[in-house]
Amino acid sequence: MHRASMAHGITIVGPVRQDPRAVERPGFAKEDFHVDWQTETVTCPQGMVSPPWKPAVADGKPRLSVLFRRADCRACTVRQQCTGNVDGKGRHLLLLPEPLQEIQNRNRAQQLTPEWKRRYALRAGCEATVSETVHAHGLRHCRYRGLAKTHVQHVLTAAGTSIIRLAQHRPDPRRRPRSRLQQLFRAMTDD
Repeated sequence: MHRASMAHGITIVGPVRQDPRAVERPGFAKEDFHVDWQTETVTCPQGMVSPPWKPAVADGKPRLSVLFRRADCRACTVRQQCTGNVDGKGRHLLLLPEPLQEIQNRNRAQQLTPEWKRRYALRAGCEATVSETVHAHGLRHCRYRGLAKTHVQHVLTAAGTSIIRLAQHRPDPRRRPRSRLQQLFRAMTDD
């Protein structure tokens, strides 16, 4: 997203999954913590400041590992709400590099708004088409080698998908068809 925005001025509209560990820690989310990018520290909702973070690698990508002091977390009155653990460990956060983390936070906040949901709904037809061609027609698995043959397979798969969708479109038999195309579809399905 960041690269597309910076290099081409493109804004990608798509959902950002919620924190996968939110079920483990039902209280405070990553967005509830204040990140100070200059001092490389994070402040928790109760005002405790972490030691400087350390660079880390997670899923083969650079991350920033923030670990709060055990003593600070043990003394906290809302520790269970924050860490979700009973053994007194400090809260651990994994952050993305600054521009990516800011994009993720902004997108998580925006995707809860009705305006974002309305914009994302425009993609529903495209997403359904891609899903159908991948799952029902095996678009990700080429039966042939070479660019020309692969292209032909993709064109035929797209045409087949369109034909299947057209065949599923059946006008109401009580109403008179509105166009020649609908008449053709009706004639094809009556045979």
